[in-house]
Amino acid sequence: MANIKSAIKRIKTTEKETNINKALKTQIKTITKKCRQTIDSGNPDLSKEMVRIAQKTIDKACKKGLLHKNTASRKKSSLMKSLKVYSL
Repeated sequence: MANIKSAIKRIKTTEKETNINKALKTQIKTITKKCRQTIDSGNPDLSKEMVRIAQKTIDKACKKGLLHKNTASRKKSSLMKSLKVYSL
């Protein structure tokens, strides 16, 4: 455990940030999974809406620096690709 006041503060802030980042990453995984399940179910309108929501969440995470821009782009591209495949 740190003895210096600034180090103690850094530990607390890092812990808070870690929890926030973990929650956002979990949210991205959950929404992506739900989106893929919706696409597999075959409902095109609901699938498009879910993809839009997933893209929005991924963009927010990228903007906050949680995801690299190429990772975000790859995830969004993968969702769009699966949407097009199942909508044919």
